[in-house]
Amino acid sequence: MGNDSLLGRATRLVPLSVDHAEALFPSASDPEVWRWMPRPRPGSLIETREMISQMLADRARRCFAVQRLTDEAVIGSTSLYELDPAESRAEIGATWFDRACWGGPYNAESKLLLLTHAFDDLGLVRIALRTDNLNIRSQQAMTRLGLVKRTGETRVHTMAG
Repeated sequence: MGNDSLLGRATRLVPLSVDHAEALFPSASDPEVWRWMPRPRPGSLIETREMISQMLADRARRCFAVQRLTDEAVIGSTSLYELDPAESRAEIGATWFDRACWGGPYNAESKLLLLTHAFDDLGLVRIALRTDNLNIRSQQAMTRLGLVKRTGETRVHTMAG
């Protein structure tokens, strides 16, 4: 799959491309999946392609499609963003998964793959994960990863290498 992919036990993160739009559109257009996302929900395949193009144009972002290893289906997307090598930091977010994959190993493993990549490959020392303060499901997933909510902030979970 190339040197840019990140391999786990249940998932493989591959560099996101506009070619993933068709596989991602069903989940990206699902109102429940998109409920807490900070950008408008794509209403068509064309809008999904445009959204992915915008994500890929951001030079401070590394975007991935999440593949399920058992069948190589693209089941979601996740990103490192606000990547600042000079400050040695980034955030993990813009993550979504097909609803059928919620509660499985995919989200946690994709986060762990990105954390490992950020700390070990990119040499970053600070990674933040941001979620809406009403998105309890996402906050619980972060807590299961051992992340800690920073004092005085209700929206940011931080992990330092």
